Amino acid sequence: MEGQRRRLAAIVAADVVGYSRMMGADETGTLAALKKALVEEIEPRICTFHGRVVKTTGDGLLAEFPSVVDAVLCVVDMQRAMAAHNQDVLGDRCIVFRMGINLGDIIAEGNDIFGDGVNVAARLQVIAPPGGVCVSGRVRDEVRDRLDVSFEDAGEQSLKNIARPVRVWRWSPGAVIATAKSTLHVSQVARALAQKPSVGVLPFINLSGDPEQDYFTDGVTEDIITALSRFHELLTAPRGSTFAFKGETLDVAKIARQIGVQYLLTGSMRVAGKRIRVTAELAHCESGTQLWRDRYDRDLTDVFELQDELSRSVAAVVLPALGDAEVEQARRKASEDLTAYDLYLRALPHMWAGTKEEIPNAITLLRQSLQYDAASVATLSALSWSLFMAAPLGAAPPGEVLSEAFQHARRAVEVDAGDAFAQAVYSLALGGISSDYDQIALHAEEAVRLNPSSSFAWGILGFASNSVGRFEHALESFGLAVRLSPRDTFLYFWLAGLAAAYFALERYDEGVGAARKAVLHNPNFGTAHRLLAANLALTQRIHEAREVTQKRDIVQKTSLGELRVMGLFRQEAILERYLAAHRLCGMDD
Repeated sequence: MEGQRRRLAAIVAADVVGYSRMMGADETGTLAALKKALVEEIEPRICTFHGRVVKTTGDGLLAEFPSVVDAVLCVVDMQRAMAAHNQDVLGDRCIVFRMGINLGDIIAEGNDIFGDGVNVAARLQVIAPPGGVCVSGRVRDEVRDRLDVSFEDAGEQSLKNIARPVRVWRWSPGAVIATAKSTLHVSQVARALAQKPSVGVLPFINLSGDPEQDYFTDGVTEDIITALSRFHELLTAPRGSTFAFKGETLDVAKIARQIGVQYLLTGSMRVAGKRIRVTAELAHCESGTQLWRDRYDRDLTDVFELQDELSRSVAAVVLPALGDAEVEQARRKASEDLTAYDLYLRALPHMWAGTKEEIPNAITLLRQSLQYDAASVATLSALSWSLFMAAPLGAAPPGEVLSEAFQHARRAVEVDAGDAFAQAVYSLALGGISSDYDQIALHAEEAVRLNPSSSFAWGILGFASNSVGRFEHALESFGLAVRLSPRDTFLYFWLAGLAAAYFALERYDEGVGAARKAVLHNPNFGTAHRLLAANLALTQRIHEAREVTQKRDIVQKTSLGELRVMGLFRQEAILERYLAAHRLCGMDD
């Protein structure tokens, strides 16, 4: 059905024990207590562990997580927090949740989700102990070797409206919930999160003069919150925190302090006829500095498609703007005050520069960062990417550092399989050492599924598609990466991927155009020069192709044997055509 998307997710369902009785005794007090619990204890933790609140249901909520490990850690942390919260509350006013977790297929339509995966989570929540949680056997199997959380086997149970019995595992407040291993894991997560930039998205303002358009404005705002929450480099305030300020005229700095964020994204929408204009602005609240501002004009056709496009576009540019601000703050820190995160931030400009001279500096700083925090997914992934890029940039011989790049990438997905950047880098690193093309493509597709707003994920999916010979699909993926982030630091990489796909499809004139743009954006990227020369050669512009080769040799001189090792093309016939083109350019064996 149009507007529906199917995906695998960890689903958490929760409700309040004895809610009807509490409402009968004190409706106003119960609603106030529930709202306080949701805003102060529950929703921020869901955000912290990379989940999103799908909806609230009067006496409970439904949430989804890309990582089942994050879902379990979040629920345990929430139930602990509620137990501490209730210590100072009179017994009949305590808000006590019971929760269910399932891992399964869901169908997403707009902001809602449904399907068997959701239904099982809801039924597990019903049989959970007060203050505790029931999980399906699939959840327990996924986390038992990754977390030392103790679950009690409750056996197979028949759940209402579920066709087959479900193996159920139960955790209750009295259980020994974690050993030192899992406590360390949670504390590591907490430390890392405390260092991340945080952003709140205020409800966009409807300037159309038509109150009936509020639903659309709110829908786009919620989509942007969801899209931003998928970036693990960022903490995004939950919807419940920011929508509480809808219609308020408070100073943005005061709002930021109240919801505990450093940055605020604000915006407005105006619908006129069949056109819509969206304006968005990102500000650093403490300094009042405007970091980014842009305007989007679109045709008002398919509403859901438009919401998706706007949310992806805004999210894709917000993160780089935040990243630049964070890097600048790290630069100003004294060397003796540097932490793992500061070293990671200082490495990013060297990584983004994408030159033979700068990439070794990035590698050095990222290795130092890992000495402070060996389990940082962001650092592991960035180091793997930097090592992988060292050869194409001429900073390392082909094949010399690919093994180390793969080791760091594999460790990153072991720590957090729900991180889109980690999955994308793992796909790329795996492609450097393996011919398991199905697995390479699988991890790239997972990165896009986890974060469809990530231009990086789409770009890596383009390279994975090239590796399996799906060149038309690669053109679409690279094209979307470029559209999502037209000023992206890695634009040269996606443009080179486009040039490779065009070469494979024998569309050499278009390959020349993409390769020229790649060289323009990064004259130090040898692969872009090689693709430009090869495409030129097969359009019979031999003299120009040889000039490009001579200029490229100044950047990075390579032989045909080294080109074969680099493995830009995995299909033998296309690779031989590529090598033959370079022979026409005067390259030696």
